[in-house]
Amino acid sequence: MDNTETRRLADAVAEAMYDKNAKNVVMIETTDVSSIADFFVICSADSETQVKAIADHLDSDLKEQGARPLRKEGLRALKWVLVDYGDVVAHVFKRDAREFYNLEKLWADAPIHEIEDPALVRSRERTGESDA
Repeated sequence: MDNTETRRLADAVAEAMYDKNAKNVVMIETTDVSSIADFFVICSADSETQVKAIADHLDSDLKEQGARPLRKEGLRALKWVLVDYGDVVAHVFKRDAREFYNLEKLWADAPIHEIEDPALVRSRERTGESDA
């Protein structure tokens, strides 16, 4: 998969997370610092129920787009669910687990991008609001 396709997949993961009201979505660009994946997309959820809803939605939404996960982990405990798409790895954390594992600090050498909720971006565009 080329970098443009990989970035599109990472963006689709982030958007699917926001579809289920994920919080604090970030994308870590690991291309130059790791051979594990090109992007980690990380989000927080307020409950185990929401962790499951986000993980399930990732599975169904991305399948519709032709992306199937290589593996999924954490579906029993629902504290940290990892969905591995090869070049893109989604991490769905319950809020306290995210604070504990702190992947952003672990991968601090990589560029980290906060991803804004696409629905908010579209809403601002419709109303003519700007980020400034």
